[in-house]
Amino acid sequence: MPHAPGDAPATDSAAASVDTHCPYCALQCGMTLRPSAADVGVEVVERTGFPVNRGALCGKGRTAPALLSSRVRLTGPLVRRPDTGRLEPATWEEALDRVAEGLAATRRAHGPDAVGVFGGGGLTNEKAYALGKFARVVLGTSQIDYNGRFCMSSAAAAHQRAFGLDRGLPFPLADVSRTGCVILVGSNLAETMPPALRYLTELREAGGRLIVVDPRRTRTAEQADLHLAPRPGTDLALALGLLHLVVAEGRADEEFIARRTTGWAEARAAAMAHWPELVERITGVPVPGLRRAIGMFCDAENAMVLTARGPEQQSKGTDTVGAWINLCLATGRAGRPLSGYGCLTGQGNGQGGREHGQKADQLPGYRKLDDPAARAHVAGVWGVDPDALPGPGRSAYELLDALGGEVRGLLLMGSNPLVSAPRAAHIESRLRSLDFLAVADVVLSETAALADVVLPVAQWAEETGTTTNLEGRVILRRAAVSPPPGVRTDLAVLNALAARLGWEKGFPADPEEVFDELRRASAGGPADYSGITYRRIAEEDGVFWPCPAPAAAGPEGDRAGAAGAVASHPGTPRLFLERFATADGRARFVPVTHRPAAEEPDAEYPVLLTTGRVLSQYQSGAQTRRVAELNEAAPGPFVQLHPLLADRLGAAEGAPLAVVSRRGRTVAPARISRDIRPDTVFMPFHWAGPGRANTVTNPALDPVSRMPEFKVCAVRVELAGD
Repeated sequence: MPHAPGDAPATDSAAASVDTHCPYCALQCGMTLRPSAADVGVEVVERTGFPVNRGALCGKGRTAPALLSSRVRLTGPLVRRPDTGRLEPATWEEALDRVAEGLAATRRAHGPDAVGVFGGGGLTNEKAYALGKFARVVLGTSQIDYNGRFCMSSAAAAHQRAFGLDRGLPFPLADVSRTGCVILVGSNLAETMPPALRYLTELREAGGRLIVVDPRRTRTAEQADLHLAPRPGTDLALALGLLHLVVAEGRADEEFIARRTTGWAEARAAAMAHWPELVERITGVPVPGLRRAIGMFCDAENAMVLTARGPEQQSKGTDTVGAWINLCLATGRAGRPLSGYGCLTGQGNGQGGREHGQKADQLPGYRKLDDPAARAHVAGVWGVDPDALPGPGRSAYELLDALGGEVRGLLLMGSNPLVSAPRAAHIESRLRSLDFLAVADVVLSETAALADVVLPVAQWAEETGTTTNLEGRVILRRAAVSPPPGVRTDLAVLNALAARLGWEKGFPADPEEVFDELRRASAGGPADYSGITYRRIAEEDGVFWPCPAPAAAGPEGDRAGAAGAVASHPGTPRLFLERFATADGRARFVPVTHRPAAEEPDAEYPVLLTTGRVLSQYQSGAQTRRVAELNEAAPGPFVQLHPLLADRLGAAEGAPLAVVSRRGRTVAPARISRDIRPDTVFMPFHWAGPGRANTVTNPALDPVSRMPEFKVCAVRVELAGD
């Protein structure tokens, strides 16, 4: 198949079976693509040897090849014509020229920070790295962030404060089934990561206990030995109440605390102000449930706390996660095998995506952008003056909120904020107010439909690159088929744009070449990938970072030298076993206290809304809503509410309900269930249009992580009529 220069490299379409990974969540399940008579050329078969999912796949993974079809994806560039105002087909040369000129003109007229870059947690490490470098070197802008800010930034900030290092899970997922008790907070694993549910099943089969904290009785909560259903926005009080009981019942591990932590006295004092009866009044969780939970957790020889978006997507998410970490530290459940705190990352490369430069305040290797030594190291790899690198920019929501004002032009890759951002109608208006918008994506998402230029890019099965799963395991996705003619990779797009903007070198389109540069840029940083190569990943089913390289490369150069040093460092499956990543090697307790949500119910908005995902859709739905089998299983949005609330409203099953907040109104059918609290309604956030849940969500930001408060806001619910 012929390709123009810069197109995705051709492979023999489905000529042989290829081991690769799912394009969706952070499990990054292993799968094999084998030749098929289908129009996309491949089908998914089990890959039982990959240790994370051991062959199991959810419906999204099984149906992922449907996205390769030319019927559902972009196959050529689109440019908005001034005379018609419509997006119409264009050549690659015209489209790239328009993007380069749009970005350059904005920069000339308003300065470099008038140009923004917005990335995605689904981009490979190579793309995330190149995008961050492009923003800071070619555009000279500080205004870059990504939708992974909406994923686990609160947990990352809490990790950094307590442990000095952020990696979603500091241990392999397989350790979960071998511990004695798991407290799972705000995660519906059965629907968001179905293949991972087996670890909780195996935990219980081995005699371990499972405690699920969730305001809804989800499919995951049904598997639990104990389900605690707190009022949304009160997870912080719940964690503090449990820590109070640890102290009051004499269950603190004083030897561990003295030997491996600092700050206990202050954290203990803060917890003691949250006695069980007060916590019951705040959370709605009865005191006997609190006592039973702490008994199960402390009686087990080993135990873990795992959090997800529930406690994290709050305006106090960093403190909330910190409280759960304090519980682990106080009971000695950290820094030793089969115990600890971990975060279940959501997006496919939510971990690696922020480690290597997409995030507003970070450089590759998880280096801080305001650290002079970090700037000097990365600038040396990039061949630029450290003083030329811009400083930290706006966080994701703040960047989107600035569109059309201080930020006048935007390059967006792999994200759909028109659906996924909080206060989405406002963000839609900000996107529409831009002087120039360019979007690179696989499909014509709702955000791409607003663009001045749309660039069609290759996807998971059509290109090679690495991602980093929720365990910190760096894995390799391999190209299995050729993309449609005219589709290019994101790396090729950045290569072509950089050349047009004066950078002929420094932005290769070959992913392994980019990865080798990423390794050098990350060397010596907290997320050190320098000892990881494509060859090692393939041979070892992934390599856990940090994995430093030997001091010097081999005689045949960097790539050959690192590949020849396979035994130099084994990678780090388990962190913190000897010391934490702080200056003194001790974990830090951080004293925290409960505070209300940014928006509590009142007479006008008396109900709480919480949002989340369903089994057969993913994130903004831009991809999964194009797969027929998934749409049949989950055809549209809904409002889950308790029968008592439904009776007060006079709402029948399926009746259209309006959910109204201070930011807007969304409408979806009623789904009446006793699996939710009477004071709470739930909506999935995968759809655009009238049922867009994020129209009403609150953009109130956590002061540390800058995470918006997706998980709780005040609403009123009313019959919508016909």
